Amino acid sequence: MRKFAVLIEKGTQNYSAYVPDLPGCIATGDSIDEVRQLIREGIYFHIDGLIQDGLPVPEPTTICECVEA
Repeated sequence: MRKFAVLIEKGTQNYSAYVPDLPGCIATGDSIDEVRQLIREGIYFHIDGLIQDGLPVPEPTTICECVEA
């Protein structure tokens, strides 16, 4: 099982998430919990699509850290 970095951003009325290592893999939701679930489903869907198209599934390379400033 691979672990992909997911970035979640708060919008004015919702949350959005994307996966830097899977271009085009995005999700939006009304809450953080919802967007987490939707991006998880999106990752599986995205990877399945790559496999069905005979394309390689990229290895995760993005590193996330929280930095205090």
